[in-house]
Amino acid sequence: MAIVQKEKLTRDLTISFFIYSLPVVAIYLYFKLTGGAVSESHLTLPPFLEFAQPIFANIRTWGLTVFMIVLGIIEFAAGLYDDEWTGEERKIDIVCFLAPKLILPPIIAFFSLTALPYLLPNLANSLSWVPFWGGFFLIAIADDLTQYWYHRLHHQVPFLWRFHRTHHSAPYMGMAMASRQNFIYTVFFSQIYLTATLTYLGLGLPALFVLVIKSFITLGAHSSIPWDKPFYKYRILHPIAWVLERLISTPATHHAHHADTSGDGVGHFKGNFGNMFFIWDVIFGTGLITRQYPKSFGTKSYKQEEWYAQFLWPIFKSKKEGSSLAEGVLSLPLKPKPVTAEETPAPVLEQV
Repeated sequence: MAIVQKEKLTRDLTISFFIYSLPVVAIYLYFKLTGGAVSESHLTLPPFLEFAQPIFANIRTWGLTVFMIVLGIIEFAAGLYDDEWTGEERKIDIVCFLAPKLILPPIIAFFSLTALPYLLPNLANSLSWVPFWGGFFLIAIADDLTQYWYHRLHHQVPFLWRFHRTHHSAPYMGMAMASRQNFIYTVFFSQIYLTATLTYLGLGLPALFVLVIKSFITLGAHSSIPWDKPFYKYRILHPIAWVLERLISTPATHHAHHADTSGDGVGHFKGNFGNMFFIWDVIFGTGLITRQYPKSFGTKSYKQEEWYAQFLWPIFKSKKEGSSLAEGVLSLPLKPKPVTAEETPAPVLEQV
């Protein structure tokens, strides 16, 4: 079994390096075939996108926060949390929503203004010649594929799972828990530094557009509003659904990732790792598409640990007896329970 897993990991990493190289090769061929001058600056947007720059800039600065708050209010008004947002749940969600907005800006500023000029001297704006479309796909692939691996490894490596467990402890889905993460998972979030580096190298505009589009997709996937249901319900929309659910994360596929069990044929917390793009799960065989929604979320071992234990573990430990965040206790990924013939679900599932 270990040999098979090692071979699969090697294969997946090889495929990943190939995917990482695709936008680089495409940009090279673009200039090779068109005779474009590398010295030409492409810091400006294509004409058809110029109107969108101030819109995306405002969305980046305050629009996403407003969007999350408004959507969260709609979810609460519709009763989609089933009165579960109480006690420690409310505390941890609020802390995880607000703290990164205070913690991350100075860290990113130091990395961008001090660390990068030291690590990459004289390379500021060195990629400003890259066409907007080239920078967009370069960042979209580099950012999201890296996050896929960051996320996947936090599920498959027991030591790393301890830092991602907080996100899966929520017994509900929605805007309230979308930012729910342990601070170490957030601070070492590799995409933050990757995107900052590419922006420093001159790809700030495409980075802005990728960030905003990705934010809307990931927030929509976490929302308790099943906006993808109409695509499954109406036959005329089925072709769109087929493409959509394989290309990006949707409520159905991402909610399955947050299910508290994988024994019902719908939950799939051992896969569906994609954030913006679900296609990574399709390529690497970690995806499951059912077009159904789990009945319950979270982890079976959850004991509603204190907010400080969930957010600041391992600096602070939980005092809850039997908690995996308590002193001297390891937190391991939940193993899927075996499915008996009687429990096998009736719907036909599609393993991708």
